[in-house]
This record gives sequence, C-alpha cells and structure tokens, in this order.
Amino acid sequence: MLFHVRMDVHLPPDLDAGTRESLVTRERDRAVALQKSGVWPHLWRIVGEYANISIFDVESNDELHEILSSLPLFPYLTIHVTPLAKHPSKI
Repeated sequence: MLFHVRMDVHLPPDLDAGTRESLVTRERDRAVALQKSGVWPHLWRIVGEYANISIFDVESNDELHEILSSLPLFPYLTIHVTPLAKHPSKI
C-alpha cells in the first residue's frame, strides 16, 4: 500500500541544543534505515519549511503507524497521511 505523508516539524525554540542535535541525528539514522529497507522509497524537503513530503510503501495502516510513531521526532511532528490508489490513466 502506498501512502503520501506530509510531516511538519515543530521543535520547541527553547529546546536544549544538545537534545536537538541528538534528536536530529537519531531521526536521520532512522530515516536512512527505513529508506534502505524499502518502506520509505521517496523523501523530499519542502522548500522554505521544516517539513517533508514522503511516499511510504507498507503492508497496512498499522505498519505505517508503527513506522511513523517510531521516528525520534514523532512527538514534534504534525503528520497528514493520504492513502494512494492506482490512477486509471497511468501508463
């Protein structure tokens, strides 16, 4: 199942610099691992925002939820998920 996912990051401005750096590093490592596993085949930054658009390829809604909630930045994310279906005009 394919899902279009928008993630907006909202880190507190007063977050300790060391904590912020650790979170961002752990997030990057988790994202790389998920991309290498094939479940996160597309990841794009949204220009001018601390946000991304991603495509996830997973077996179920529950698997997607488990993946998203495993992200170190999950407590600081606003996430919008759109399930995708094949378009009849796609060649």
